[in-house]
Formats: sequence, C-alpha cells, structure tokens
Amino acid sequence: MKKLLSILRMEFLVNDYAFKNWRVILFLSFLSLIMIASGHAADRKIFQIARLSNDLKMLKSEFVEQRTILMNLKMETKIMRELSSLGIGPAKTPPIKIIVRKD
Repeated sequence: MKKLLSILRMEFLVNDYAFKNWRVILFLSFLSLIMIASGHAADRKIFQIARLSNDLKMLKSEFVEQRTILMNLKMETKIMRELSSLGIGPAKTPPIKIIVRKD
C-alpha cells in the first residue's frame, strides 16, 4: 500500500535518486517522439506510393490507348482510304528492281 501511495504521489521524481529516474523518463520520451515521427513518415510514404501507383495505372492505360490509335492509323486499308481522296492508290504492277553495274 505504501508503494502504491508513493507512486501516486510521484515521490520517485523528487527523492534522492530522482536524477536517475528523470534520465530514464526523458530517454523514453525521446524514443516515443522518434517512434511517432517515424510512423508519420511511413504514413506519408504509403500515401505517396498509392498516389504514384494510381498515376502509373493512368499512364499505362493512356499508353495502351495511344498504341491502339497508332495501330489503326498504320493499317493499310486506313491509309488507302485516306490517300484515295488525293488520287493515290496501290500500284497495279509490282515494283521493278533496278540494278546498277559498275564497269
């Protein structure tokens, strides 16, 4: 009972050995502040990773969309349709190979 009363009265902070107790209390307080700060830093990193993951997904979908558009533009039928308005069409005869000889 006496020990409980001495703890409740906080006599351990004012007695002869109080300096030793204060050092431990300050050390534990410092450690708890470091733990809280590292927890906040970890939370910030988690939110940053989540944001970057969303950005990456968005960029990947945009890449796929642009690649699909490019593939459609490169199709031979699409090119023929676009050039037919200019009067340009596929050749009716195959190309001729020209050989140049050095004499």
